[in-house]
Amino acid sequence: MNSPPPEEDDQGEVFIDESDVIHEFTVDEEDLPDAEDDASSDAENIEEPDDSMHIFTGHTGELYAVACSPTDARLVATGGGDDKGFLWKIGRGDWGSELLGHKDSVSCLAFSTDGQFLASGGLDGLVQIWDASSGNIKCALEGPEKGIEWVRWHPRGHLVLAGSEDCTVWMWNADRGAYLNMFSGHGSSVTCGDFTPDGKTICTGSDDATLRIWNPRSGENIHVVKGHPYHTEGLTCLAMSSDSSLALTGSKDSSVHIVNIVTGKVVSSLDSHTDSVECVGFSPRYGFLSLFLHVYASFT
Repeated sequence: MNSPPPEEDDQGEVFIDESDVIHEFTVDEEDLPDAEDDASSDAENIEEPDDSMHIFTGHTGELYAVACSPTDARLVATGGGDDKGFLWKIGRGDWGSELLGHKDSVSCLAFSTDGQFLASGGLDGLVQIWDASSGNIKCALEGPEKGIEWVRWHPRGHLVLAGSEDCTVWMWNADRGAYLNMFSGHGSSVTCGDFTPDGKTICTGSDDATLRIWNPRSGENIHVVKGHPYHTEGLTCLAMSSDSSLALTGSKDSSVHIVNIVTGKVVSSLDSHTDSVECVGFSPRYGFLSLFLHVYASFT
């Protein structure tokens, strides 16, 4: 007696009719998964590779400032919205010296040119000077009545400069912890500023849309740059040429201007951005014309 042939795995097309339905369920469309949500969820779950060399922990809030020592490539300072600052050593991720004393966010940091000191500025209006090698505090500098926007060091000494939300700029001798001068005249928060590279002049920019050029010794306001063809909204950033002759400023009005520091005159302008210009810089390798084109290419 012959056995029946084995069933084939491929049975061809299979059809289901009403007699094959066992039970029906009603599903609300709102309960169905969204294909776009699934796709974004999958994308979020993809882990990106971590290429960092070191991870520094200690802050419990947002970071507002980072500074690197000009003389020790391993030394880094950070400041944040948790009212804390830290000194870190790259290669020693578990080591940090906490910069205590601020009562509000640490908004800005800067190492002195020789790397000996670190200045920290806070929204509490306080500037503190730290020994960069030990992390110990050297002195606390008071004067501004509102938050510190930025801190800068003299290129060849331990003079520290700070701009404040109270419309003033202050200068101290960090070696002696002594007040030297206060520069007043801006009508709003002083958002940017610095010494010229030769240390003979100070330039400051404000939310009042003006650039002011000062004599650091006398406190005299040498020039006020404002009005057409200058910025129409608050300044956000500033840089000086290596020969101390030009200041480059950016603004909320989306424009960039180059000012002759000696005469206080606007010598070139660029207005091609669509949003606030947040950073500017000179390249020491270029002359004036090439420099202007270099800046233009960098920001478009």
